[in-house]
Amino acid sequence: MQDLTGYIHSYTTGSAYDGPGLRTVVWTTGCQFRCQYCHNPDTWHLKDGQPVQASELVNEVMRYAPFMRAGRGGVTVSGGEPLVQAPFVMEVLRGCRARGLHTALDTNGALGDRLSDEDLQEIDLVLLDIKSWDGATHRRVTGAEVDPVRRFAERLARLGRPMWVRFVLVPGLTDDPANMSGLARFVAGLQGVERVEILPFHQLGRGKWEARGLNYPLADTPAASREDVLAAAAVFQACGVSVSV
Repeated sequence: MQDLTGYIHSYTTGSAYDGPGLRTVVWTTGCQFRCQYCHNPDTWHLKDGQPVQASELVNEVMRYAPFMRAGRGGVTVSGGEPLVQAPFVMEVLRGCRARGLHTALDTNGALGDRLSDEDLQEIDLVLLDIKSWDGATHRRVTGAEVDPVRRFAERLARLGRPMWVRFVLVPGLTDDPANMSGLARFVAGLQGVERVEILPFHQLGRGKWEARGLNYPLADTPAASREDVLAAAAVFQACGVSVSV
């Protein structure tokens, strides 16, 4: 190990929402997106995190290895956007995997070209957050282009790497049927997609924006209801994609 230094916001244990089983989740800092519904704006800036050496973080994660193994889980690196710190993140994931932990990367995919094919072999599961299929909507949601995300998804499929696709359903923003059906058809053509999750938009991150003096752009947007999620699931299912809601 080179023992690189990276920046993290925090880590949590016992998560059942960030990959299979019970997991330890490391939240890195630094993100190139500015998603309108971001619930972690306190992770946007790299140097807002706490510096930590890769070996130190691996050792800390391994303290919880018995619980992760008993819960058939592992470690997930999320953010922020982990690939802002790709060399550091890969050192952490390699270190954990070498010690027998299942590894997962939660990413928006836009910086996927920072990972080599060899790197991807060290990641047991990619949680790929596709914010929108439609390019204009993706720019509106994130401030960035969708094409690099699509290319990364296609690359994962070519390499046969397991992935879960996640899509946040935002009423009036990402819920256009054409946007959802376009994403569904794209996902249906990808090898290696084990699961598709529709995540309902909520207002839980609003307080973090306000605490940082930021204008929350979705203050007047209602949370996605159960009915909204089921309607979105029907669009995906009509394209031959089973979903988890």
